[in-house]
Amino acid sequence: MEYKQLGVTDLQVSRICFGTFAFGGMWGGLDEEAAIATTRKALDLGINFFDTAQAYGFGKAETLIARALGNEIKNRRDSLVLATKGGMAWVEGQLPTRDSSPACLRKGLEESLAFLGTDYVDLYQVHFPDSGTPFEETASVCEDFVKEGKARYIGVSNYNVDQMKAFAKTRRVDSIQPPYSILAREIEEDILPYCEAEEIGTLVYGPLAHGFIGGKIGPDTVFPDNDWRSMSPAFKGESFQRNLQVVERLKKYAAQKGCSVCQLAIAWALANPAVDVAIVGGRRPEYIEETAASVDVDLTSEEKAEIEELAKDAVPFVEFMPPDRVPS
Repeated sequence: MEYKQLGVTDLQVSRICFGTFAFGGMWGGLDEEAAIATTRKALDLGINFFDTAQAYGFGKAETLIARALGNEIKNRRDSLVLATKGGMAWVEGQLPTRDSSPACLRKGLEESLAFLGTDYVDLYQVHFPDSGTPFEETASVCEDFVKEGKARYIGVSNYNVDQMKAFAKTRRVDSIQPPYSILAREIEEDILPYCEAEEIGTLVYGPLAHGFIGGKIGPDTVFPDNDWRSMSPAFKGESFQRNLQVVERLKKYAAQKGCSVCQLAIAWALANPAVDVAIVGGRRPEYIEETAASVDVDLTSEEKAEIEELAKDAVPFVEFMPPDRVPS
């Protein structure tokens, strides 16, 4: 495993971060014992960075992390880098909505710490910008978390450059978690250059476009109703079929390179000098074993350009974004 300093923090993190979105119950059925075994496999492979969130089942994912890593959390806490995200409100029977008000963030962090079984997280991230809360209020309470010893560093997720600048007027942004894959390259325009200039750590999510580039999805794939992808426009219609053709070309290229298409896609994301870490998930040990090996796939600048040429006619992948609050 490769390790890197995250931005200008003192966190030395594995370049593959284990993400737990799939543990929250929105990806269809979940075998909890397999999820725990997968988390342990990630640790065995040298992954020390684990990312979760309040919104991943509102306690489900964080509880599974605590079950899997309980011994390390209790006895070797400094061997782990634990990150979570907050700023989501949920009412039974409704979609979660963004809420980065101080009250919601504080309640969420306290609950996250209890679920994780730790006194602090290494990285606390605001999950989404919330137009109903001034950025200075969000940033101020995050700074309070650091002063209180409940979070070591503060990051944001899904923010644009103007939103990061607004947040930074009150409290430095230590990291950003944006979507990034060969099918979703929008952050190359301004977010990555800004973060590189400001020395903001960058951990990208969705390098496999939530399984799209995994090589196992085909034109006849049908997702169950309890899998969020069944509702995503990125996984249906003409754009879906067109992007499948891109993935087929990438598969052939990966085979010539001697790696899987998963490994190729993650290696491509990590090859960007502005990217510190790629977040990948997995519900079975063999999945994380495959993707963790992406750090061993070296791409020359020529190969990176060839991959981008193969994907030049891709339809930009659209991420699911929860509803914003109406400003009060």
